[in-house]
Amino acid sequence: MTDYKIACTGLWKVFGATPERIAASITPEMTRTEVLEQMGHVLAVRDVSFDVAEGEIFCVMGLSGSGKSTLIRCLSRLIEPTRGKIVVNGEDVTQMNETRLRELRRTTMSMVFQRFGLFSHRRVIDNIAYGLEVQGVPKEKRLGKAREVLELVELHGWENHYPHELSGGMQQRVGLARALAVNPEVLLCDERFSALDPLIRRDMQNELIRLQRNLQKTIVFSTHDFLEAIKLGDRIAIMKDGEIVQVGTPERIVAHPVNDYVREFTKDVPRVKVLTARSVMKPVHTKSELIGRAIAIDTTLEALIPLTVDSDEGVPIIDSDNNLVGIVDRKSVMLALADEASGMLPAGG
Repeated sequence: MTDYKIACTGLWKVFGATPERIAASITPEMTRTEVLEQMGHVLAVRDVSFDVAEGEIFCVMGLSGSGKSTLIRCLSRLIEPTRGKIVVNGEDVTQMNETRLRELRRTTMSMVFQRFGLFSHRRVIDNIAYGLEVQGVPKEKRLGKAREVLELVELHGWENHYPHELSGGMQQRVGLARALAVNPEVLLCDERFSALDPLIRRDMQNELIRLQRNLQKTIVFSTHDFLEAIKLGDRIAIMKDGEIVQVGTPERIVAHPVNDYVREFTKDVPRVKVLTARSVMKPVHTKSELIGRAIAIDTTLEALIPLTVDSDEGVPIIDSDNNLVGIVDRKSVMLALADEASGMLPAGG
């Protein structure tokens, strides 16, 4: 991916009386605890850099206190970064004045909070239209747009109800609809589904995936749930103590965790549903006569098992341009399955 919607470079957030001075004096070997004990400041985000492509769902994942929510809020300066650069559409957010920043939040980046944040005294349709109201859109036009988005999140018929009359999942849909109503280019979602019951949470995850297929927004989504990150994310950034310790596709992180911290998250993941032919294929040096039976490089290990289990013949793997890029046979699939317990997987991907 080369068309970056967001490019974040060297981002720091330090809470305390003199954050700029402290950020400049923190040495690489100092831990977050040492910064607090020796300097009396809280190191929330530490020298973070990453890019998000247009139309990508980028998940920021970590345990409570890892810095993920602070990072999400820094992107639109709901929390003011201490130092670093945040570029959105080629413009540095950290250099924007109040007027330009307000415009960015109204038209380009919408924040969807963990707690629904709905106005209890407003009807559903008025909650959805709120962002347009702030923009000064005439009432008839903004309510018309709100009705369109209401249909999009499958809440038709609930427009005149109040938030307390809706279930938790329905309130989440209203919050999402409110963000979508202003047609933002970027959605910032902080622990979006963590307050929901498991079944409702799964439904909302599926709903977000459905909406993304149609809308192709750029989404930065924070979560403490690795399985949720795998399900939603095109790529995942795993945070610990304010730092990003690994960034990659779900497949890459599951197949090749960089340290024990990341490996702990991946150990219970159903790898046959995450790993693909890319991770287990072997190189080929000549074009195969079997190219007509070739399968896609993103075919899951789960789907590869029945294709290879009864034959010693390899299955050709092709990329999105129909180029032959590798071959998968029974041995490579069985080795991947056998190596799951130890986390030692083939070096592909």
